[in-house]
Amino acid sequence: MRNRTLYIGMRSFVIFLRNALVVLFFQLVYTQNATSQISPGPLTKAHAELEGMSHCVKCHEVGKKVTSAKCLDCHKEIKELIDLNRGYHSSSEVKSKDCFSCHNEHHGLTFKIIRFDSTKFDHKDARFDLVGKHKTLSCKSCHKSELIKVKKSQKTSDTYLGLGINCLDCHTDYHQGTLSTNCSLCHTFNSFKPVVGFDHSKSKFPLLGKHQSVDCVKCHKVTEQNGKKFQKFNGLVFSNCTDCHKDVHENKFGKDCKKCHTEVSFHVITGLNSFDHNKTDYPLQAKHLTVECKSCHKQSLTAKLKFGNCTDCHKDYHKGQLKKPGVLYDCKECHTLEGFKNSMYTIEKHNAGVFPLEGAHLATPCFLCHKKAEDWVFKDLKKRCVDCHENIHRNFIDIKYFGDQKCENCHDATAWSKVKFDHNITDFKLNGKHGETNCKKCHFKPDTDGTVKQRFSDLTTRCLDCHTDVHNNQFDTSDNVSCTRCHGYDKWKPVVFNHDNTRFKLDGFHKDLACVKCHKEVTNGTIRYVQYKFEDIKCASCHSR
Repeated sequence: MRNRTLYIGMRSFVIFLRNALVVLFFQLVYTQNATSQISPGPLTKAHAELEGMSHCVKCHEVGKKVTSAKCLDCHKEIKELIDLNRGYHSSSEVKSKDCFSCHNEHHGLTFKIIRFDSTKFDHKDARFDLVGKHKTLSCKSCHKSELIKVKKSQKTSDTYLGLGINCLDCHTDYHQGTLSTNCSLCHTFNSFKPVVGFDHSKSKFPLLGKHQSVDCVKCHKVTEQNGKKFQKFNGLVFSNCTDCHKDVHENKFGKDCKKCHTEVSFHVITGLNSFDHNKTDYPLQAKHLTVECKSCHKQSLTAKLKFGNCTDCHKDYHKGQLKKPGVLYDCKECHTLEGFKNSMYTIEKHNAGVFPLEGAHLATPCFLCHKKAEDWVFKDLKKRCVDCHENIHRNFIDIKYFGDQKCENCHDATAWSKVKFDHNITDFKLNGKHGETNCKKCHFKPDTDGTVKQRFSDLTTRCLDCHTDVHNNQFDTSDNVSCTRCHGYDKWKPVVFNHDNTRFKLDGFHKDLACVKCHKEVTNGTIRYVQYKFEDIKCASCHSR
């Protein structure tokens, strides 16, 4: 019982002592500043939890005025910024002031302890100058609670404190950690694009030639990574051209593209003099070795060309005449790479066709038959002689000997002069010397004006149509003189003549006389001939007494 009484007494003494100290505190305060009051007024809503005499020492020091240190013990986010030398409170204008010079208390619950006019605030004082696009943004666009990086001591989210000053503190890292966090190395505050701060010439891949005009996205492709849009700028492989470009040559020439190409253009080829075309699918030979590259590679030296047929590059000079259904042209049957003019089409190949070459045709140049006009003609050529040769006998030879203009009835391919016509089928068989006589002797005779005239169907069988009448019409009879009464076909001598059939039979001494003894040569004007016919055949007309 005694102990309990002692406990109660001690507790009462402690309470009394505490109260006495509080009263003594305010008396001392009053002594230092006569204007001070024990309770100047209620606190603002933000500090309402500090109401009551028991909380005074959280802001006030005994016997001293309110110090900034006490404020910063509670407002740690501001102290952190000041320590980091960031933000408005670390500026020279504010740093030297006491907190209470701007943020007074004990003016009532609704008093605005923070008086801030954002429309008049110079952001330079916050140690973060607004430039470029930042100038056009509203304060709330950046000063959002989710962007505040330092721990807040106040429960309200209505604050401008605690924002980071790095780009990625507010902006999403589009590069997802693949590039430096110092965005200003490439970007400006005016716009993310174009990336004026980036100098590709200082990178590991300086842009040369055509690469300078290529859109960035051509190499730095936009993909999706971690569920977000992503463009890769770091870690690209570029040790060889084929890392980005398709090898249209399919590695036939190796992977060192710079042997032939430069960054200026794929179509500008260097080192062509040393280019080995034999490594391609079409090695160059003969005439092709002297052809300029652009003659074949007209659009691009890298473009694939057809070369299975000569006509893939060369004009079909024969205009489809030699093309067979379902079969490609094979110019090699006639031509070589040495030139188009020399033909390799042999006589053996020609003779395997529809018109075998024989006789004089073997020595006939191709163009005489196949190039009678401007173009060469090989297809659908006619095979009759008159299709190539002029028919000089038209309207001269009777159709029964020259039906359908068949020259082969008389001629063959050896020579025109060699005639094989069977004259026996005509009305004039060739006997004796006639069989040895050249056809022209009878059928091509000079006309009166000196021109040579053909005579076939208009020829008669009369000897005098071809031969001269050396007898000066002495034997002109009603049958128009038939020389065969005296002459044969082997010689001009009158081997058939029989003097006994005349008016003067040869007998006696006359049998042995030479013909010229009686039949002498006479002259009639300019004509000289042997006289065979006599009007007077009496002895006295030849013998004198």
